[in-house]
Amino acid sequence: MKFSRILALGLIAAAPLALAACDDAAAPGGVASGEPLPAVAPPEGTSWTDTTTVTPEGGYMIGNPDAPLKLVEFASHTCSACANFAVNGKPPLKNEYVASGVVSFEQREIFLNPYDIVIATLTQCGAKERMQPLSDEVWQNLPQVFTSLQSNPEAVQAAGQLPVDQRFARIAEVTGLLDFFAARGLSADQARTCLTDGAKIAAMVETSEAQAKEFNVTGTPTFVLNGKKLDANQWPDLEPLLQRAGAR
Repeated sequence: MKFSRILALGLIAAAPLALAACDDAAAPGGVASGEPLPAVAPPEGTSWTDTTTVTPEGGYMIGNPDAPLKLVEFASHTCSACANFAVNGKPPLKNEYVASGVVSFEQREIFLNPYDIVIATLTQCGAKERMQPLSDEVWQNLPQVFTSLQSNPEAVQAAGQLPVDQRFARIAEVTGLLDFFAARGLSADQARTCLTDGAKIAAMVETSEAQAKEFNVTGTPTFVLNGKKLDANQWPDLEPLLQRAGAR
């Protein structure tokens, strides 16, 4: 979806459309079998689950940067299936597989609506180590977030008519997203600075569009393991594929 088209979407309808767009269905997918891979110790005094890398593709990766199994999630912050994975899948993924140094986990953005742009910008606004935890906070509180997004439709509609360098900051203000992130350590001034950087936001959206096309992302979450798109989008189907590839 082109950046200009995302900006032109009807903002009032964006939240329910996003819930309908993501897909909870999953089916086991084929992954090449591999022998169990030995754990890789992190540098002394560190842990892989606290190691964050911003990748050349603009994703935020936790874990061993040289892990033999590289798992990428394409996710939308306004997707209920992504929220389900964040709540039920990410804790065992991190604690059992990322912690071993065998699997790295990278999160990349998919934008279903302008709210996704605002939220992604805010999660990336502070320290790189805070990006995934802030994303998880959004997904863990998604019903509350959606209530706020839809509580003031007239103000959101008016914000959608502002120039791009004002639009996203105003949407964040009238939907309560500034307050949501301020309560989690991101100041309103810092958030506004990030949300008014139109060039950076446009580059982020364009990168997302290119990668969605490259990996044929048609729903969220979509997972890619070592460059191969998986036919699984929730933990009960994803974990066996990781194990089959050698994760233990």
